[in-house]
Amino acid sequence: MITRDDIEGAARRIGAHVRHTPVVQIAPRLWLKLELVQHTGSFKPRGMFNRVLANDVPPAGLTVASGGNAGLAVAYVGRELGHRVAVFVPESTPQLKADRLSEYGADVTFVGAAYADALEASKQRADETGALFVHAYDQPEVVAGQGTLARELAEQVPDADVVLVSVGGGGLIGGIAAWYAETAARIVGVEPIGCPTLHAARGSGGPVDVPSEGIARDSLGARRIGVIAWEHSAAGHIADSLLVDDDAIADARRWLWQEARLAVEPGTPAAMAAVRAGVYKPEPDETVVVVICGANADPADL
Repeated sequence: MITRDDIEGAARRIGAHVRHTPVVQIAPRLWLKLELVQHTGSFKPRGMFNRVLANDVPPAGLTVASGGNAGLAVAYVGRELGHRVAVFVPESTPQLKADRLSEYGADVTFVGAAYADALEASKQRADETGALFVHAYDQPEVVAGQGTLARELAEQVPDADVVLVSVGGGGLIGGIAAWYAETAARIVGVEPIGCPTLHAARGSGGPVDVPSEGIARDSLGARRIGVIAWEHSAAGHIADSLLVDDDAIADARRWLWQEARLAVEPGTPAAMAAVRAGVYKPEPDETVVVVICGANADPADL
């Protein structure tokens, strides 16, 4: 599992390369952590910078499989550090994200209908060329890098009782849970009904394959929870896993735009949807933080 020492090391390694993102109080005892203003529009560069800076990169560069945000982050890291990047994406990837990958200079290949197909192609490239394989969410350096968000948040909202996190493959919640593991704060994952990786694992006693359906599948549509996130959940570092439906997610996305002028991608508002729909009901004296983790979508449909 990831430790605070791992996260502290990641913070020192990536500090000059990532943004310290702000928080905003949106209602009494309700805060938003605005990670959508991170480079490339999501939290992902934290983990990707840490993975790359912690390893020697061969001439073949970097390879990653991603429905968008992880690929964008690796492409950005490659451009900033001078490495070649090959990104393999499933055919469901929004064109907006694919275009941005190309703008960052990545070689983009569409492979198969699901993330698993792109993942296999990325691993094959690493085997054939020697490129450094970067996993979208389930490598120690990646998860430790994502944990630097929690390290910041603990300084910004030191009295946080609950942190609500949208979950896909689990890299973000794994890192957040690792940082808060020895504190009283509760970490709660929120997932779409159509992509319940953590929820299904908690019900089955371990990671299992799940569907990848619904409006948030392009960013939260992993087939199963990552091993690292699962280990933190099994250790009790993740307090609960909640499910929200597509209507609640769409409502929360509109609300974030109308109330805070935050244009977020469909996966991001799952955590906010839990509050809006009453799936998570804060106690009167609880301080709650919702992580706003990504903004890579066409805002025209808001």
